[in-house]
Amino acid sequence: MWVWFVAVQALMGIKASLHDPHGVLDNWDGDAVDPCSWTMVTCSSESLVIGLGTPSQDLSGTLSPSIANLTNLQIVLLQNNNITGPIPAEIGKLSKLHTLDLSNNFFTGSVPSSLGHLRSLQYMRLNNNSLSGKVPMSIGNMTKLVFLDLSYNNLSGPIPIFPAKTFSIVGNPLICPTGSEPECFGTTLMPMSMNLNNTEPQRPKSHKVAVAFGSSVGAISLIIIVFGMFLWWRQRLNPPMFFDVDDRLHEEVSLGNLKMFQFRELQIATGNFSNKNILGKGGFGHVYKGTLHDGTIVAVKRLKDGSAVGGEIQFQTEVEMISLAVHRNLLKLYGFCITPSERLLVYPYMSNGSVASRLKVSFPGKPVLDWSTRKRISLGAARGLLYLHEQCDPKIIHRDVKAANILLDDYYEAVVGDFGLAKLLDHQDSHVTTAVRGTVGHIAPEYLSTGQSSDKTDVFGFGILLLELITGQRALEFGKAANQKGAMLDWVSPQFS
Repeated sequence: MWVWFVAVQALMGIKASLHDPHGVLDNWDGDAVDPCSWTMVTCSSESLVIGLGTPSQDLSGTLSPSIANLTNLQIVLLQNNNITGPIPAEIGKLSKLHTLDLSNNFFTGSVPSSLGHLRSLQYMRLNNNSLSGKVPMSIGNMTKLVFLDLSYNNLSGPIPIFPAKTFSIVGNPLICPTGSEPECFGTTLMPMSMNLNNTEPQRPKSHKVAVAFGSSVGAISLIIIVFGMFLWWRQRLNPPMFFDVDDRLHEEVSLGNLKMFQFRELQIATGNFSNKNILGKGGFGHVYKGTLHDGTIVAVKRLKDGSAVGGEIQFQTEVEMISLAVHRNLLKLYGFCITPSERLLVYPYMSNGSVASRLKVSFPGKPVLDWSTRKRISLGAARGLLYLHEQCDPKIIHRDVKAANILLDDYYEAVVGDFGLAKLLDHQDSHVTTAVRGTVGHIAPEYLSTGQSSDKTDVFGFGILLLELITGQRALEFGKAANQKGAMLDWVSPQFS
């Protein structure tokens, strides 16, 4: 509890010193007990704050020295903001830090020599700031450093022997350019991109030209900023839609390989969304069987309240996730349809239904799944999830792995579908914290209690799927008689203990 209190106070100190024009830090609450649910904060499995990332958020102000109280920090990503002032020397106390990116800000002053104490640091970017003075020789003691970028500042004097395999100091005209100066080291230390031919630092030929050029750039920048603020203000008043549907209802548009269908076309294909053509029902809407004009059989997912916020988010998520992930064991998206009041997704038709529909009853005209088929389904679903977790960048957390979302094609090949709840997660992050979503009986206990989902929560759902395939029972069916939920695990545990 004390660790959490210290972390909350430290983060609130950071928030107080920053100006946050877009409100990305609004849910940072000084009265909170656990900061792990805050945006831009990453925690370990032990609920310790290990990551602070607010890149490209137009933050200004200064970076508070209270960051040093987050003693478990491993990653700090504050690049592409407008932060000014000095880099706090207290950062040198973060002994566990391995990634520090403060690039593309307006930091001033010198590079703190205390950064040389960060013996675990592997990646450091301080480029494109207004740092001045000499490069601390202590940086040469950072033996684990593999990447260093100090380019485009106002640094001067000699440079230390960098341990990093990759480094850049270009754009610092006052750094000794040739290595022949008395206080400089050999030219072998200079990066390949450094101009070694000129012995004098390059400066503007004319002060007047520089002033005129600077004034022009300043005026242009001011116009861009004003125009950008206007666009941001208008966006806040009118949240953007995924597509502007005005004047496009009769237009065939492509997003990559995705086709934008006309609503009338899907209405005809599904028999005006007849109840006879319903393939399945879910929390976000119904799925209908349809036949396009060229004879292609499809499944059309019609989102409930498609124009509402929840439906719009679910629609965008599915389109974006499926566009990122292409694999034989992941459901393909043919296209979509947007009208002012409708959101529809068009998928291939899965002739053998879902695993949930085939566990213990015969699909119309189909036999019950045999053991070899169930094994093949398990392997196919596992391959699909492995692709999402290991081969996508960023990786994708499905968050609703269950039998109803594992579909079967003509050859009983498993296809993972329904990405409406999916989340993106960088490979270096341990989890993403959100409101709990999913299906009762398939939600991992730690996700239910903390709101932290990761690839492990998908693996839990996959484990429940395996139990369903083995037993032929649904996750909640074991507890129906006793009116219990999630009783499958209670039944399985003693059987194998």
